[in-house]
Formats: sequence, structure tokens, C-alpha cells
Amino acid sequence: MRIAILGNSGSGKSTLAGWLSARSGAAQLDLDSVAWVPGKIAVARPPDHALADVQSFCSSNEHWVVEGCYTSLIERALLLRPLLLFLNPGADRCLANCRARPWEPHKYGSRQEQDERLGYLLAWVREYYRRDGETSLVAHRSCFDSYTGRKQEVTDVPPLDPPSPLALRWLN
Repeated sequence: MRIAILGNSGSGKSTLAGWLSARSGAAQLDLDSVAWVPGKIAVARPPDHALADVQSFCSSNEHWVVEGCYTSLIERALLLRPLLLFLNPGADRCLANCRARPWEPHKYGSRQEQDERLGYLLAWVREYYRRDGETSLVAHRSCFDSYTGRKQEVTDVPPLDPPSPLALRWLN
């Protein structure tokens, strides 16, 4: 099983990737972990280093799930022809998910630090539909539309507990 998940912040990428990985035993890569310098808020790693890390991860694991909002990094994973899931549930769902997300210790030193950055995250989610660049709806749509492998756009992320038939199909 090889799956790449692309979408806006709050679209459910991390939740779905974690569920797929736990159910299948596949390795999981959150692209934030290769796009940013660890422990430094908003300090990007050199793009060629992040791309090399994605290539290394995908090549060294037989089964994997890669998730994130960085089109160039997802496109690197797409070279190995995974199933591409484009999570596109709309702004309201993404905003609600961001407000309800648990503390992400791999991204923030404390729950308080994460909560202090919630306003920025919510603005980022809203801008997805208007901004340009690799983390925009325009870039994600282009990536999805041009990919010739197996793919599915998901506008309503299916239940995972208990799992829907659609979620179970993604495990195969």
C-alpha cells in the first residue's frame, strides 16, 4: 500500500494518514517534518533537502502513507505511483477541524504555544482558496488533475471508527 494525501490544513490529512498507517503497518511521513527545521517555527529547510528526504522515505519503505500540503513534496512521492487522495472538504470543515485538533507535540513545544498560533492557522486555512503557490487550492487541483495514476478527490472524509467501506478500500 502506498498512499499520498494532499489537502488544506485541517482537511483531515493527518487523521486519515494516522488511521491508515495504524491499520496497515505502513510507514507514515508528515511532510511538515521535512519541510521545516525541527524546533524552529517557520524556518523552512532547503527545498532540495526536503525533496531528498521524501525520496529517501518513499524508496526505503515498501508500504507508506505521505501527507501534507506541499505540492512539490507530494509530487516527489507521486513518482512511485501511489494512490493520491485529495482531501477537499471545504473551508468550514477545515476551520472546525483546526479548532478541534489535539496538541501536536511534534510541531509545538506546548499546547499553549499551539493555541497561541490558532489565529494564524485559521487565517492560513481561509487563504487557501485565494493564494498562489504550492500550498494553494490552485496548485493542489493542478497536481490532482495532472496525475495519471489512481486517485480520488474526497469532499467528505468518511468515518474511521467504525471504518466506512470507502476507508477500508483504501487499505488495499
